[in-house]
Amino acid sequence: MLEKWFKLKEHKVNVKGEMAAGLTTFMTMAYILAVNPQILSAAGTPDNPFPAGGILIATALSSFIACVCMAFFANLPFALAPGMGLNAYFTYTVCMTYGYTWQFALFAVFVEGVIFILLSLSNVREAIFNAIPTSLKHAIGAGIGLFIAFIGLQSANLVVDGATLVALQNFRANIHTSGICAILCVVGILIIAILSHKKVKGAILYGIFITWILGILSQLIGLYVPNPELGFYSLYPAFGLPNFSEFGQIFGQCFKVDFSSVKILDFVVIMFAFLFVDIFDTLGTLIGVASKANMLDEKGRLPRIKGALLADAVGTTVGAICGTSTVTTFVESASGVAEGGRTGLTALTTGVLFLFAILLAPFFISIPAFATAAALIYVGFLMLSSIFKVDFDNITEAVPAYLALIAMPFFYSIAEGISFGVISYVVLNLVTGKHKKISPLMYVLALVFIARYIFLT
Repeated sequence: MLEKWFKLKEHKVNVKGEMAAGLTTFMTMAYILAVNPQILSAAGTPDNPFPAGGILIATALSSFIACVCMAFFANLPFALAPGMGLNAYFTYTVCMTYGYTWQFALFAVFVEGVIFILLSLSNVREAIFNAIPTSLKHAIGAGIGLFIAFIGLQSANLVVDGATLVALQNFRANIHTSGICAILCVVGILIIAILSHKKVKGAILYGIFITWILGILSQLIGLYVPNPELGFYSLYPAFGLPNFSEFGQIFGQCFKVDFSSVKILDFVVIMFAFLFVDIFDTLGTLIGVASKANMLDEKGRLPRIKGALLADAVGTTVGAICGTSTVTTFVESASGVAEGGRTGLTALTTGVLFLFAILLAPFFISIPAFATAAALIYVGFLMLSSIFKVDFDNITEAVPAYLALIAMPFFYSIAEGISFGVISYVVLNLVTGKHKKISPLMYVLALVFIARYIFLT
């Protein structure tokens, strides 16, 4: 049956090898089970909580469904889960900055997913992909890296409020609470970097656990003192059954939105930001990982890419219904491909492991913020490398890329980075006589973003 579904002999692989590759992929991306609930749950309020236990179940369930879709729609070894960066945009921009509820943000993700499904069934996605300048694509990826790194610095209390808007943590004054947390985060970053240098599979996940263990040891010797009034709790792990009642509280909530206070241009910008990043992140990951595995054809195209994009789109749509942010293809899939994974059986194995991970939900939820912050900061480093692909000798390409890069962390919004990048690209190239470079879609996007700033800010 597996041979019939996945054509193992044709790809010169076997069941054992494909399942081993799937396990490797899961180990490298399982950190999302700890990080995603922490980021998204912050979008809740005392009157409208967004429970972390339910989010973890939604994360695991949507990852399982998306991986199954990848396996059977495309027979490719790529795994999917709620994406880093977009989960931060969901919480810190849509909910905290714009003031919308997490139900509204889930609805925007749902609409984005439906549009992505329609695009995946047509050839429009290629037109959109080609319309956006390559320099902006690279800058947006790098900007998201800085954005989530900044979030990690804050959640670990390495960056705090100060006279200069932000300041470094006072380690000595707060050594028993936020100070030790900040120090442990730095140690965690170094641990992940060392493990990555040594090519350890699952370096980020191991780094989280080792950092957590060091935190537990610091509590045992009295260096760390829990103080719930300051937001610092016990570091000991929790065990028990998954909280399915919390999942019931968020399932289907994307359809329960009060649209009376929703601004249409805000919704368009928010939805487009989700869609924009999802499309380009997915395409970039698919092509990049496939090229390293020599899976591209003679024209540099990935066979069955339409099925892969459809799996991504279905995962996003289902994920919004379940209660999580945009699902996307993970670049960590490269680890499974490097282990020899070549078919959908690798993706299916990863998906099944995500499903089983639900049983460990309380354990993942109890991981402290400073341990997951180390992962956020390191993932930010990995994403930042794409900025080196920008041609800095070409001012009309480099300046818009630069503005997109710095706007995301400094304005605390992926959408603002995209807006500044698009507007500046159109204006610079129009004024310098390079209007032929500008696609019609870029003109439309620039006008939409300008209109939003005029009428809504």
